[in-house]
Amino acid sequence: MPLAIGNHYFSFMHINDIFKRDKITFSFEFFPPRDAAASEQLFHTITDVVPLGPSYVSVTYGAGGSTRTLTHDLVVRIKKETGITVVSHLTCAGSTEDEILKILATYRASGIENIMALRGDPPRGQPPFVPPEGGCAHAAELVTLIKRHFPAMGVGVAGYPEGHPEAPNRLREMDHLKAKVDAGADFVCTQFFFDNHDFFDFCDRCRLAGITVPILAGIMPVTSLKGMARMADLAARTHFPARLLRALSRAEDDDHVEKVGVHWATEQVADLIDNGVKGVHFYTLNKSKATLKIYDSLGVTSSARLKQ
Repeated sequence: MPLAIGNHYFSFMHINDIFKRDKITFSFEFFPPRDAAASEQLFHTITDVVPLGPSYVSVTYGAGGSTRTLTHDLVVRIKKETGITVVSHLTCAGSTEDEILKILATYRASGIENIMALRGDPPRGQPPFVPPEGGCAHAAELVTLIKRHFPAMGVGVAGYPEGHPEAPNRLREMDHLKAKVDAGADFVCTQFFFDNHDFFDFCDRCRLAGITVPILAGIMPVTSLKGMARMADLAARTHFPARLLRALSRAEDDDHVEKVGVHWATEQVADLIDNGVKGVHFYTLNKSKATLKIYDSLGVTSSARLKQ
């Protein structure tokens, strides 16, 4: 049943039904807060995007027990209090298959029917990823596990337009992505990028490999120089175009850096839309201001959501 939030109506949907409904999906990613005060602040941020009529929001997930609880609590609260469809992240890291199945059963009981399936990474500074005993070693195994026991769940997987940092070569990397899709993934959401040519080339290579599921473009606006440095650490292969760096070098302070970053991301999204992208996924870093500015510049609102 649809839920009314102000003048906006939402219903909880399977991701494939969302793709059938929306010509272009617009979605937002958040990460779980670390304490109650941060939780309230984040929830206020999430309600800021409700008037935008997002196709869905996603919430990240960590291997630690406390982070799992925070993720679950936030996911359920979003569903109950905003009515927006939620895609909850789930990783192989730190969980046996039995533990993963219990988490999935809890989500299903809470009405969550869409999962982003990831291998996951160990906390910064710890040794490289090692599969837990009795757990999944790769995202493809996690997708297989989900689809075997919860076949009605929608499942997304990650894609890397500029290459996964651990991939031995780009050809093998596409084989790994194809394995995730063949295991039952319903869509691919990419790592953020700043050069659309990388995304379009990635989509072409996916099609050549026989990957036909929707591919969503990940966008993360630069809002500060420190933030850009963190992006570079987070995704070591990220390409920062010289034209973007030149514009950022002229910025006098972080306010101007944010203006440059929002303008660049707006141009990216406009070009993606013009070239038929299936969806745009915003990495918000738990802040709504930059995304709201992009929407305002594009004229994309809930009432103007593009339909099939």
